Amino acid sequence: MEFNTTEIIGYLASLFVLLSFFNKDMRKLRLVNSVGCGLFVAYGILLFSIPIIITNVAILCVNGYYLFVKKEPIRPETELDNNSNV
Repeated sequence: MEFNTTEIIGYLASLFVLLSFFNKDMRKLRLVNSVGCGLFVAYGILLFSIPIIITNVAILCVNGYYLFVKKEPIRPETELDNNSNV
């Protein structure tokens, strides 16, 4: 079985997106997901697939907004509230 560069990038993109959903920390989830989306953008460019490119650029923008503009708390507020009652 032989893989070309485009397929490898596609599989890596899928792997990073999948791995991102194993994170409880939203910042880590968004960072790992952004790597996957960036790889999907590269994959879309290599395939000349506008829908793949547009979708993943949009997701990158959403992730970027929450990572750098809104800056979500590292832990959810419910965890912070539960820890203060201890």
